Amino acid sequence: MVRKKIIYVLVAVMAVLAAGGAVAFGMMWTDHRASNFSRVQDLYIWPDTPVHQVFSSLVDSGTVIRPASLKRALRHEGLWDGTAAVKPGHYKVDGKVSSYYFARMLANGWQTPVRLTIAGTIRTKSAIASRIGRQMMTDSVSVMRALEDSVLLSSFGFTPANVFSMVIPDTYEVYWTSPPDSIFSVFNRAWKKFWTKENDAKASALGLSRLEVSTLASIVSGETRHKPEMPSIAGVYLNRLRIGMLLQADPTVAFCFDYKPNRILLRHLEVDSPYNTYRYAGLPPGPICSPPRECLEAVLNPDRNGYLYFCASPAMDGTHRFSSTYSGHLANAREFQHALNSRNK
Repeated sequence: MVRKKIIYVLVAVMAVLAAGGAVAFGMMWTDHRASNFSRVQDLYIWPDTPVHQVFSSLVDSGTVIRPASLKRALRHEGLWDGTAAVKPGHYKVDGKVSSYYFARMLANGWQTPVRLTIAGTIRTKSAIASRIGRQMMTDSVSVMRALEDSVLLSSFGFTPANVFSMVIPDTYEVYWTSPPDSIFSVFNRAWKKFWTKENDAKASALGLSRLEVSTLASIVSGETRHKPEMPSIAGVYLNRLRIGMLLQADPTVAFCFDYKPNRILLRHLEVDSPYNTYRYAGLPPGPICSPPRECLEAVLNPDRNGYLYFCASPAMDGTHRFSSTYSGHLANAREFQHALNSRNK
């Protein structure tokens, strides 16, 4: 009888242990393998953000399926009790992420890159700094300081005067926590990638360096947003350079005044600056904006039309009329002025 009782007790203990083991195994499998997030969510975690705040945010938003599982994983990685710190960054969670994988993401800084967009209308360094500051963890003041840092820029082969060349408007993949120098490294790789052997050969055939191509492309960008006209406008300025004619480009004068004038007037043309192409021959010392890729391509593949002049079209649609002679240019200008006067009546 005693023997039977002992057997019953042993069986009961083994059953309890088995049940406990099954529960433990189930919890381990759940925490390590099972998805614990109901929807995709982007997390932007700033430095010194408490893990409890991250946890509460996810739970309150209904993103976490099993809060207890997530808490166990965070505790296992030392995050819950503060033994380890949450790494700042941008993290993406979705239906494939388990509790443990998420905890390890935060502990090890396994970030998901963000898309940093530099628009083709960027004309000032402050605009570049502001655009980066709005999309990244770094602030615009730090970016602006980097854009004026001669030592930093020299490591990429640029100066504060020509750094616009390196920033080709595009959408880049970067880590949200990247400091300015790391962001500039991404820009620099894109710049180098653009300059293929073929593009270098085209620039050489035009008698231009890479930086000179960027400078002329920035002027083209300042003249038009109409892509079909870009090769023609590039051709006009290349023709002027070839014969030693002043470029007389209004955008370079606007640059001298930080693009504040709505219209370039005769008094603006008197400004004494190497960027004033009404007074100084040749290309200005550097780009006057970040030249879009299509403008760079226009300079490298210009319309070889022999045009020396262009004027806004009387259609007032943002296009231009081109001419090879000054008399033709004056005729186009009169038509435009007549259309302007008629509109203002």
